[in-house]
Amino acid sequence: MVIQIALDHTLLAHNHTKGLGSMCKDVREKGAWADCMTLFDSTIFELNRTLNPTKKDCYEFDKQTWLSTALTNLETCIAGFKPYISNNVTKLISNSLAMHNNAVPETQSYKLGFPTWVTRRDRNLLQASKLATANLVVAQDGLGDFKTIREALDAAAKKSRSGRFVIHIKSGVYAEYLVIGTNLRNIMLVGDGMQSTIITGDRSYGDGFTIFNSATVAVTGDGFIARGITFRNTAGPENNQAVALRVGSDHSIFHQCSFEGYQDTLFAHSQRQFYRECNIYGTIDFIFGNAASIFQKCNIIVRKPLTSQKNTVTAQGRTDPNQNTGIIIQNSRITASPDLKPVIASFPSFLGRPWEQYSRTVVVESFIDSLISPVGWLEWDGNFALDTLFYAEYNNFGPGSLTGKRVKWKGYKIITNVDQISQFFVANFIGGESWIPAASVPFTSGI
Repeated sequence: MVIQIALDHTLLAHNHTKGLGSMCKDVREKGAWADCMTLFDSTIFELNRTLNPTKKDCYEFDKQTWLSTALTNLETCIAGFKPYISNNVTKLISNSLAMHNNAVPETQSYKLGFPTWVTRRDRNLLQASKLATANLVVAQDGLGDFKTIREALDAAAKKSRSGRFVIHIKSGVYAEYLVIGTNLRNIMLVGDGMQSTIITGDRSYGDGFTIFNSATVAVTGDGFIARGITFRNTAGPENNQAVALRVGSDHSIFHQCSFEGYQDTLFAHSQRQFYRECNIYGTIDFIFGNAASIFQKCNIIVRKPLTSQKNTVTAQGRTDPNQNTGIIIQNSRITASPDLKPVIASFPSFLGRPWEQYSRTVVVESFIDSLISPVGWLEWDGNFALDTLFYAEYNNFGPGSLTGKRVKWKGYKIITNVDQISQFFVANFIGGESWIPAASVPFTSGI
């Protein structure tokens, strides 16, 4: 009943917001209004599938994820369109979340290394050669089905299909802005390697775009997988926030991909996300958002910012204590880029800062180089969220991992017990054992 009431009020708010477009004062405000319309559509979708799940095996943990996403969507809308949006709907969704706050990931049985819900046809497809199984090929030299990724995605949307749809993107620099929407489920983009297949753009907040809409690539279709691709935003540090990739795709996986930008490079906006053996480059808040996201065996590379700026690797945006979201960095490396190394002393760098009240970030068994300040973490605005955030470190190593001089905030923890940290591993935090194996991507379930 609570979720139904939240949905009813969301529909009313959506209709009200639809009429506000003519009141926008400038291009940026018009862009924020357009973002809100997209986010309302997504919220309605998430609430509907929470009420009426279409998948065969739907667990309470799924519902908690979808409600977390619905709330994140509206908080994102409010952040950009404050004068016109009420927070009544967010309170209703928050109440719904409170009723699901004890949800835990369900265990999943396997057959031949895959969850039992993966069909034999899917198993064969995912285990076969990526080139042999591509449904479409994109090649700039004309030797594929299409010359642009957009054309291939449009073709995929028109095809009657079931299961995974694989698009092979051959070597090249593709200057395209892509939106892979909720109608494009189970899309897999396979490049020729992160050094060879590059998708690039240069939209930025400094050029008048909203942060949400500055993304070179935006993905919301569930079950998205990318492998061997670079997602790039070339706007540069002088143009402020500039997103290379925005992800709101549930059960999304990125394997051996690269994300290149400066401020706000990777917008892990919402849903359950898994990154393995990826490179992430940036300066300020360059891994941010409110997804349940895990980064395993990744290279997190901090670049040189503008004069007088400070670097922050993460800015996690959990707004409600019952959201099952956070940024987990495990078995990874946090280092300085070649342009930052000679001037590390001039640019303090930190593991993260609290974007929202219940910001949650955990760094586990990772190498932290000397660029990270001994205090480790940075305030956002005075004492904001220092008691309510959850920042933790466990068994890290390297010159920047020493915890003797770390911040003394109530919300910061140095964890030494493996039982305490296990809740943030793949198996528990994103229920990864039930969906990651289907992608044939290696992962570590626990320590």
